[in-house]
Amino acid sequence: MLNRRTLRIKAMQAIYAYKQAVGSDYLLALDQIGEDFAPDLNSMEVQDRKLLEGRKQIAILLFKEWYETQQFETEESDKETIDAVNRAIVYYQNLLKKDYTYYGNQMLSAVERIYDHYLGTLQILEVLVSLIEEEEEKKAQRFTAATGPDVKKFLQNRVVQRLLQNKSYQQHIIRRNISWGSDISEIRTVYKNILKQDEAFLNYLALPEPTLEDDLEVVKHIFKNIIFKEKNLQSLFEEQDLNWVENKAIVKSLVNKTIKIFGEEAEGEVQLLDLSANWEDDKAFFEDLYFQTVQEEDKYEAMISESVKNWDVERVAMLDKIILKMALCEMHIFRSIPVKVTINEYIEISKLYSTPKSKQFINGVLDKMAQELTTSGEIRKSGRGLIDNK
Repeated sequence: MLNRRTLRIKAMQAIYAYKQAVGSDYLLALDQIGEDFAPDLNSMEVQDRKLLEGRKQIAILLFKEWYETQQFETEESDKETIDAVNRAIVYYQNLLKKDYTYYGNQMLSAVERIYDHYLGTLQILEVLVSLIEEEEEKKAQRFTAATGPDVKKFLQNRVVQRLLQNKSYQQHIIRRNISWGSDISEIRTVYKNILKQDEAFLNYLALPEPTLEDDLEVVKHIFKNIIFKEKNLQSLFEEQDLNWVENKAIVKSLVNKTIKIFGEEAEGEVQLLDLSANWEDDKAFFEDLYFQTVQEEDKYEAMISESVKNWDVERVAMLDKIILKMALCEMHIFRSIPVKVTINEYIEISKLYSTPKSKQFINGVLDKMAQELTTSGEIRKSGRGLIDNK
C-alpha cells in the first residue's frame, strides 16, 4: 500500500519539476522583453534598431537585477523600458503561480491514478471472465466438438465471483470510469497465448472440485506470474503510467491484499482497500509538504546557506537542496513526526535518487541543523513527535 516515503518521493519529484519550470519561466520573461523591443515590421515608419536593441539590453539587465534581489529600483527614466520590465515581472510571477498550482495538482492526480491502476488491474479478472463466456458461446454454436482445455471451471472460481459481485468493487469501477477499452486486445492475447497454456492454470482446471484455497491460489498465480510479469502487459502499463516502475510495487501490494481478503471466509460485505490506511491524513501531509516547501523556499535556502558556511550553497546539487528543504519543512510543520524519522527518511531518499556522496552530506547537514533548531525552540514536537528514535 501507499506509504509516507512514497509520498515524500512524489512531492520531491513535483518540486524538482517545478524548479525546472522556474528556469523556463525566467527565459520566457526574457523572451517577452525581446518581443517588446522587436522591430515592428508592419510599421510605415523607419525603425531605429540600435535604439530598440539598447532599450532591450537595459530592460534585460534591470529584470535580471530584480530576479536576483526581488527589488526593482532604478534611475532609468525611459518609460518604455520601465514598462517592459514591469510587464516581464508580472508575466514571470503569473507563470510561477500557475506552475506552482499545476505541479501540486499533477502530483496529487498522479498518486490518485495509482488507485485507478489498482482497480484496472483487478478488472482484468472481469475481462478474462467475459472472454471465457464469449468463447463458450461460440463453442455452443459450432457443429464440431470443442477442443482444448475446459475453461468453464474458472467461471465458478469463488474468489473471482466474490470480487466481481462485490458492491464496493462495482461502485468504484463505475465511479472512477475504469475500463480497458481498446486495450482489451492485449488481455485477449495473454489469455489465448499464455493463460490457456499455463501449467498451473491447466492443473487447476483439471481438479474435480476445487476448494476455496485452490480458487485463491490460481488467482494469486495469475496475477503474480502472468499479469505482473508478461512483457507486453508491462509495456502497456508503462504507457498508461509513466511512473509504473515506481508504482508497480504499490499496485501489486494492493492487489495481493485484496485477493487474499476475498479468498477468506467472511461474513458481510467486504470493502475494497483504500489507497493508504488513512488517505485523508496522508493527502493533507502530501499537499502541505509540497506547498509549504515551495512557499518557504527562500527561508530554507538561507538556513542551509548558513549551515554549510564552508561549502558554497550554489555548488550543492539541486536535488540535495530540495531534499534538505523538504526535511526542514517537515521538521517545522509536522509536530507529530519525530526528528529522527524525518532525517532517516530523507537519507534513504537521497540514496535512491541523488549522488553517491549525498547520503553523508544530507545526514551531516540535517543532524547539525536539527540539533540547533531544537535547542533554539524553532522546532517543537508533540505527541509521537517527542519520541527520540535513535
